[in-house]
Amino acid sequence: MSQLTSKQWILIQQRITPYLFLLPALIILTLTVFYPAVQAFYLSFTNYENIGDPPQWIGLKNFLRLSKDPVFWQTLQNTFLYLIGVVPILVFLPLALAILVNQKLRGMNWFRTAYYTPVVISMVVAGIAWKWLYAENGLLNQILKTLGIFPDGIPWLTSPDKILGIVPISLASIMAVTIWKGLGYYMIIYLAGLQAIPADIYEAAAIDGSDDIRKHWDITLPLMQPYLALVAVISAISATKVFEEVYIMTQGGPLNSSKTIVYYLYEQAFGNLEISYACTIGLVLFLIILGLSILRLVVNQDGNDFSV
Repeated sequence: MSQLTSKQWILIQQRITPYLFLLPALIILTLTVFYPAVQAFYLSFTNYENIGDPPQWIGLKNFLRLSKDPVFWQTLQNTFLYLIGVVPILVFLPLALAILVNQKLRGMNWFRTAYYTPVVISMVVAGIAWKWLYAENGLLNQILKTLGIFPDGIPWLTSPDKILGIVPISLASIMAVTIWKGLGYYMIIYLAGLQAIPADIYEAAAIDGSDDIRKHWDITLPLMQPYLALVAVISAISATKVFEEVYIMTQGGPLNSSKTIVYYLYEQAFGNLEISYACTIGLVLFLIILGLSILRLVVNQDGNDFSV
């Protein structure tokens, strides 16, 4: 075997060097993400109740149990209701705000800061604050009682009753917090897209008679389609994984009306110590998020490789 020439050795070093820089991060990801994910996949096919005992292989029994679990189906339904209730608002309302704050008017920097402030607030702090607002004697009920709209107030977080027979009041109340918290984040994404649109396009459209609100229908919406699709996918993934709001404000109650699939996973794993069953729920959640993530990759590719 002939010795490598200096030129070949330099070429090998150039090819290996990037992977050496990636190696520490790859080791950390393997220990904290990839190995636990593989282990969770294996545990979903076992019975693992006592941590000190080895898991016992039971095949698809956990999945059969999951298919017959009414609480799981209710949490899955609540999660999809969360998607339907939150995602459309987080797709279009931040765009309207972005168009508003993109105007070159005095004081717009203050409005941008005000709309973005909820994003930097910890969810724990936000959840506690909103829980106080939703309390029986909280600010919202005091306003409603003063106006005489609801003399007895509204049980925002303590009623399993449904709005229009579809969405539980408690779940809708948590949705409002998620929307309030995410408006500023998605507004910034749209604002970046709006500022990338050349002003000449709007000027040419104004000459053709497309001005005021119509210009946003004719120009802004078509050019912002990659951003709209991306925000839809990102907000859908976030809504699917919602946990902090539920944990802080209702803990899944009342009567599981606000319990989502992630909270149910947490409850089974750390409340009931059903580790294997929780892994099975996690596998279903993984498949849902995987589908949304693949959709995001497709959106990024169609949107000229734009990513956040």
